[in-house]
Amino acid sequence: MIVVAGEALIDLVPRGAGALAALTPALGGGPFNTAVALGRLGSPAAFCSRVSRDAFGEALLDRLRETGVDVASVQRGDEPTTLAVATVGTDGSAAYSFYVEGTADRHFTAPAALPAGTRAVSFGTCSLVLEPGASAYEELMRTASARGVFTALDPNVRPGLIPDPGAYRARFRSWLPSVSLLKLSEEDAQWLGGAPREWLAAGPAAVVVTRGGDGLTVLTREGEEYSVPGERVRVVDTIGAGDTVNAALLHGLAARDALSEEGVAALGSEGWKGLLGFAARAAAVTCSRAGAEPPYAHELEPEGS
Repeated sequence: MIVVAGEALIDLVPRGAGALAALTPALGGGPFNTAVALGRLGSPAAFCSRVSRDAFGEALLDRLRETGVDVASVQRGDEPTTLAVATVGTDGSAAYSFYVEGTADRHFTAPAALPAGTRAVSFGTCSLVLEPGASAYEELMRTASARGVFTALDPNVRPGLIPDPGAYRARFRSWLPSVSLLKLSEEDAQWLGGAPREWLAAGPAAVVVTRGGDGLTVLTREGEEYSVPGERVRVVDTIGAGDTVNAALLHGLAARDALSEEGVAALGSEGWKGLLGFAARAAAVTCSRAGAEPPYAHELEPEGS
């Protein structure tokens, strides 16, 4: 079981050009997208969050159930669902404005225990910024790590939600001793103001950096560095691409029985290049269609298989 902890929200995605283009609601949130992608890839997955009882919340849970994701660890509340208004650039890149005051996911409380059979827990995005929930997710991260559970972190930085960048950067560094796998974009790395080698020294077994259409690079605690190119595709938008990478990395590590720091260390050149290539293919499929629509396992099978 791979548990994904964090927010589920509604993306309001423009359908057309201009500031006043019609907005279409789409199910989203980085952790939610990661959980859906894991389910579609065939990994046993569970979602750990707090979700509203409103109509949006019901739709979010319906999607998770349809994808085979266990929702027994989802807390419910009468607070509204968070909204994220997306703006899509000419190159398909997405930026967001958030409506988060008093929303359900901010009131998450750390569970007493993780689901039985949990092998990894994934964290990231808004859930690690917005209090009081951020402290609860942080507690869960530290507790899981202390118990020997593999932990993955994608900070997926949203600067507009961070009132004190310096405090957030310090907090990010404080998480690293509890992180097994750190995945982040080049833009995240630049904003955070650090370097992968520096972060590796603080705790993670590996750091994966996504470079958009240029591909992915991994740096390991053992001093290894491997890269793969991006998959060429007609980009509709990039919504959910990084979340798909998260899921593909975790799914691939599980398939290789490498959801441990020892397993990560043993991957080597062929293992890492195969894993990164799989993640690049999965992200390309997501970028080829509107909204966060990660691929199913059969869409990533080699042609003719």
